Amino acid sequence: MSARILIVDDEPQIIRFLRPALSAAGFETIVAERGSEALKMAASHSPDLVLLDLGLPDIDGKEVITQLRSWSSVPVIVLSARDRETEKIAALDLGADDYINKPFGIGELMARIRTALRHAARDQKHDANIIAGLLEINIPAHTATLGGKPIKLTPREFELLALLARNAGLVMTHRQVLTKVWGPAHTEDLQYLRVFIGQLRQKLKPSADAPELIQTEQGIGYRLVVES
Repeated sequence: MSARILIVDDEPQIIRFLRPALSAAGFETIVAERGSEALKMAASHSPDLVLLDLGLPDIDGKEVITQLRSWSSVPVIVLSARDRETEKIAALDLGADDYINKPFGIGELMARIRTALRHAARDQKHDANIIAGLLEINIPAHTATLGGKPIKLTPREFELLALLARNAGLVMTHRQVLTKVWGPAHTEDLQYLRVFIGQLRQKLKPSADAPELIQTEQGIGYRLVVES
């Protein structure tokens, strides 16, 4: 059964671009042009994923996220022409799973959709093992391997890596990471987080020319990058 995607955007050209592209990829699409309409359709049509523009004619897209998250965990990918970091951070902190700047390429969008849907399916299974590309994490045993080779991690590094791997391919804001790993009292300890990210990057790099698995989203947070 194909996944159903709710497109929330009031720009006709975006709708004309997205609907055939998503249909060609095997997705079912439904469309809402206003935030209030989107919330009603999310409740009545049970979409598997929401593509959400922030600049809607009735209510701001961030308010849509807030209301949606009060009763639904459906993946939300923000499509926005707003390039201010504060807008992106606010949307992510409110519960969006990812964001893409307008204009965007359909290839990137499809990859982000696949990642968000995989993440949602994994959440439903509650697996004790997390597999993200060549990275495999055993939560009960507190062990991690990369390409079959063990990675020696401190308890805090393990917790940080598990969080990033559980959300592989999705951006995690500094605040989200600090809150989940260190607690609400440490939401401003960015330097502390950078030190641990640096340590993890060294341990996840088998050779000098190997690609970085942890990607920095400048001013926003981090994303663990794996093959789609």
